[in-house]
Amino acid sequence: MAKENMPKKSQEHRKFRPTYITLKNKTTVYIFSFLLLFFGLFSYNRMPRELMPEVVIPFIFIQTLYPGNSPVEIESLITRPIEKELKGMQGLKQVSSGSYQDVSTIWVEFNTNISIQQALQDTKDRVDRAQSELPADLESDPMVMDINFSEFPILNVNLSGDYNMRDLKRFAETLQDEFEGLREISEVNIRGVEEREFQINVDPHKLDALGLAFEDIASAVQFENVTIGAGEFTADATRRIIRTAADYQDVNQIANTIIKVNMGKPIYIRDVATVTDGYKEQSTIARLNDKPVVTLSVVKKAGENILEASEKVKNSIAVQRGSGYLPRDLDVIVTDDLSFYIRDEIQNLENSIILGMILVIFVLFLFLGFRNALFAGMAIPMSMLLSFIILQQSGVTLNNMVLYSLILALGMLVDNAIVVVENVYRLYSSGHSLLSATKKGVSEIAYPIIASTLTTLAAFVPLLMWEGIVGQFMSV
Repeated sequence: MAKENMPKKSQEHRKFRPTYITLKNKTTVYIFSFLLLFFGLFSYNRMPRELMPEVVIPFIFIQTLYPGNSPVEIESLITRPIEKELKGMQGLKQVSSGSYQDVSTIWVEFNTNISIQQALQDTKDRVDRAQSELPADLESDPMVMDINFSEFPILNVNLSGDYNMRDLKRFAETLQDEFEGLREISEVNIRGVEEREFQINVDPHKLDALGLAFEDIASAVQFENVTIGAGEFTADATRRIIRTAADYQDVNQIANTIIKVNMGKPIYIRDVATVTDGYKEQSTIARLNDKPVVTLSVVKKAGENILEASEKVKNSIAVQRGSGYLPRDLDVIVTDDLSFYIRDEIQNLENSIILGMILVIFVLFLFLGFRNALFAGMAIPMSMLLSFIILQQSGVTLNNMVLYSLILALGMLVDNAIVVVENVYRLYSSGHSLLSATKKGVSEIAYPIIASTLTTLAAFVPLLMWEGIVGQFMSV
């Protein structure tokens, strides 16, 4: 009785195998394939494009200014107390420091399994604890900031023309506000021109002759350039607020500021100093084609599509020109556009995948015939589309590493498809019906194919366990 029941149980068991289910529900398979095609293409178009995966490196930078001190004093008074407090932090990998004239710099590197926000907060807490051991006459607290290598400039917008630097900067600030309003843009830095600065160049001889000091000029400017609320009053059943607006508007107002009254005669700033409307000391220089330009460095947010960000920046420039905010004779040149290289690189890899599919189908056609080659080749695009859906939902960007991985998996897919199709074709040629050959052919080699695929994947599992920055890069 047991032997007679064995085939029935085996037959009942086989009814629930995925192959049998798909063969009995062909309409469902067709609908599922159509949905896979639709959502796969949708996910592929939605995936952010990058040249390489975004790897967050938990680096924290600490800088402390202490003017007037030598490197030896900076080392003993600032660097060592802070380093002492940093020891023992969770996830700390390495601490390196440098003590220079007037400044202490410390680099703190954490393990990659620590989030950058947690590393930053822990470092700030330790630095706060160390401030009790730092000199009391520090001009400012130590600056603690994270270094995000994923937020880098994606392009530079250069402005030039027959305009002075003040006008060029005004145009640059207009574009800066426009760019930073885009969802994909993190920040925009203006280079090639410094911040506007009013300079009071004092003649020390005149100052000494009138019995004044530099503090007198500073106090006069400070108390004159101020807006103060003067209270409120009610008139005509309306409550009104009064304030005195005394902000400086131009250079003449600064020059005409009274420093003090000496024997009934006022002494103005213009009597002892020259006031100029200029810029801070230049720290950056931007040139293009041997001409000075004002450059906007556009930085993308981490995880955003670099192609969409670059396209929106260029569209914003066109909109600003069309609306008249930027004059027609202003030269706006985009340089260092990373989207050009990324688009070209991804297109080359996409073409390689498509060409690989064509070559695979052609080779299969030579050895297995058109029908077997067609069915084996269909596994390639369907598997690719399914991969795009999973990757897009996982937040993975479309980059070189992902495309290289898909090309690597291409051969494995074709190998399995060839084995399945050939086994089904062999049973069909030996007299089995098409349905029977398909069921039996897939059932016979299902476990060997699963085992061979798992052995291939097992070779890459150690890469996921790789620690450090390289390990995080490989796992992404």
